[in-house]
Amino acid sequence: MRTLLLIGLLLAAPAFAGGDGEGYTEGFEYQPIEPPGPLAGDGGGIEVAELFWYGCPHCYRFEPLLEAWLARKPRDVRFVRVAVPLNPHWRVHARAYYAAETLGVAERTHAALFDAIHKEGRRLSTREALADFYAAHGVDREAFLRAFDSFAVELKVRRAAALAEAWGVHSVPTMVVNGRYRITGTTAGGLKEMLKVVDHVVARERERLAKAARQAAR
Repeated sequence: MRTLLLIGLLLAAPAFAGGDGEGYTEGFEYQPIEPPGPLAGDGGGIEVAELFWYGCPHCYRFEPLLEAWLARKPRDVRFVRVAVPLNPHWRVHARAYYAAETLGVAERTHAALFDAIHKEGRRLSTREALADFYAAHGVDREAFLRAFDSFAVELKVRRAAALAEAWGVHSVPTMVVNGRYRITGTTAGGLKEMLKVVDHVVARERERLAKAARQAAR
């Protein structure tokens, strides 16, 4: 009887390991968000959001992997960065990112700020220190401070916090696909694996949206 049970388990194992077709299983490598949350952007395409904090060493190690993925991402994927304040200490960096975004310099200075903190060991944890950093990268210091202190930036920080809550995000880096699925290094099995899982979930979302469009056209 025990032998028959072991044979049954061995026969069932490949089907379980196969997950939903690519070796990944919903609820394991990627977590469903129930109910699905809002999108970070304005819609259009399949949204992939990265939630990060400049002070996070894992986010720093993830950044070059993410940049390589962005260079090859499908055209129907819309990427959004979310500088999330998961605790009060993170708010200063969230405000810095959204101030830079408001001034149109976020992408130009993004990697440099990561390097300054993690490679150069600079303590950029105050409003003034961050203003000096951006000024050294060609951003008007007073314009940065005005943006940093603005209500518009405060609203973006609050929205980032609200998205994290709606998506059930408690650590970074975390990737969220279309407000419906959450992927972390822990669930995926590593930082590099995160992006493989993202590709898989994007493909699933593409199929779901195409199916919904066909049904709507009937």
